[in-house]
Amino acid sequence: MKDNKFFKGLFLALVVLPVASGLVYALLFSLGIIGVLKQGFNGDAWQVVLFNKPFWSSIGYSLYIALVSVGMSLSIALTIALGWQKQLQKGFLSNAIYLPLCFPATVMAFFGFHLLSKSGLLSRMSFNLGFTQDINSFPLLIKDSYGIGIIFTSVLLVTPFFIILFANLYQSEKIHAFVNLSKTFGATNRQIFRKVIIPILLKRSATTIYLFIIFVMGSYEVPLLLGRQNPQMISVAVLQKIQRFNLYDMPQGYAMSLLYVLFILIILLVLYLNNNRLFNHQNQ
Repeated sequence: MKDNKFFKGLFLALVVLPVASGLVYALLFSLGIIGVLKQGFNGDAWQVVLFNKPFWSSIGYSLYIALVSVGMSLSIALTIALGWQKQLQKGFLSNAIYLPLCFPATVMAFFGFHLLSKSGLLSRMSFNLGFTQDINSFPLLIKDSYGIGIIFTSVLLVTPFFIILFANLYQSEKIHAFVNLSKTFGATNRQIFRKVIIPILLKRSATTIYLFIIFVMGSYEVPLLLGRQNPQMISVAVLQKIQRFNLYDMPQGYAMSLLYVLFILIILLVLYLNNNRLFNHQNQ
């Protein structure tokens, strides 16, 4: 019992307290109560953020990037994990799949830049093969409005995690036994894939999928290097507000960060309540 209290106190001291202190500081700074711009209570920064388009554009753009990136990663990971399940359990591939996890986001972003930019590897290959006439005729794949470079790099970062997760879940959940049972009842391979394998894997990994969506939404290095100025992902937009030379943008940056945290907390609360409802329904 004493050990539990000690670890709870340690968790509060090392995790909860610093985060809570940061949020309180951001709130007070955004309201003009503390900081270099303190002039007493002032809600102008919140009014600008709430009623102007840039913040909501950043939230929507970040959510779009996250959903597309994770969706593509899930499709690729499911294909590889189910198609190469034996190779992922032993042999060269079972070790090689961990290699992409060694590269930080910054390295992956530079790789994406040198691969997709107009002066990058794909552009040079396209020119040598006669598909493009010059550097300007190569399509814009980074710093574009659709975030192609960000999505591509995010998929490279996230997909190995899902491959490993699905390969392990396939074994731990004994899906092979469910597959054999379904075949005895006359189910086709397509029905087994759609109604047995995919539902089990996605249900068991639902929490991880949600967390990766939040992770991609809040990523900074990749959109900073491969994204454009408008629209911006939320993390880049917040830090540019806080770190710009114009000190009057700082309260807006702190207000944006607080609203983003509130947005994420609402999503997590909805997911938590939904999971509890499903759990209670299953136990009834």
